[in-house]
Amino acid sequence: QPHAPPRPVRSARNARPAMPTYPDEIEYSQKYADDTYEYRHVILPKTIARSMFKISGCKRLLEEHEWRGLGVQQSLGWAHYEIHRPEQHILLFRRPLGTDPVTGKAQKQRR
Repeated sequence: QPHAPPRPVRSARNARPAMPTYPDEIEYSQKYADDTYEYRHVILPKTIARSMFKISGCKRLLEEHEWRGLGVQQSLGWAHYEIHRPEQHILLFRRPLGTDPVTGKAQKQRR
């Protein structure tokens, strides 16, 4: 039998979902991968998240020049690929496995 999805964390005071926690500086996750991509997520502080909301309204993915303009620093080849609706200040990035971090070019996959 499938498990029920987890319930949002609620504060005891007002029974609303808990507010997201924001770091003081941009935080970068370790990289993780599947058979096709490597991934990482980046957590924005509140002030930078506000700037991001002004750019995109959280209605579209950010272009590379936009996320770099917010101060996100990472090697080449990464793309913002998904908006995590519950915590929109967390940017989800991916790039094809084998991407050269200097050129941003992905290796051609052998078949």
